[in-house]
Amino acid sequence: MRIITKLIIHCSATKPNFDVDIRDVDQWHRERGFAKVGYHYFVKRDGTVQIGRFLRERGAHTKGENKGSIGVCYAGGVDENGRPEDNRTEAQKQALRGIVRTLSDKFDLTIHGHNEFSNKACPCFDVTELKSEIMF
Repeated sequence: MRIITKLIIHCSATKPNFDVDIRDVDQWHRERGFAKVGYHYFVKRDGTVQIGRFLRERGAHTKGENKGSIGVCYAGGVDENGRPEDNRTEAQKQALRGIVRTLSDKFDLTIHGHNEFSNKACPCFDVTELKSEIMF
């Protein structure tokens, strides 16, 4: 098994009315030359958690950080004009908390937003708020 030390949260940078899922993201990543979707988990607008890569597989989601990290992406993150916006549904917030709790119990890891490693707004919300909602 890989040594995993980080969980990195992403958004799909899609508008809230766009019902995107792991198959869409897989297609986008393959079009960019990836072997398959780069994230380990994807959270749909209704809170459904979909598996992308297996945890034993190195991700392809954060340049320079993929070796020891898990990538989690949620659908959304921009408003109708394409500007960064925290538009997670309550179901997505609950699912993200569940993923973080479960993976934190399994691995000794730190939680990050993609924006900590790249000059992007992604995941378009303050990850410190998510961390404060979860008891470590």
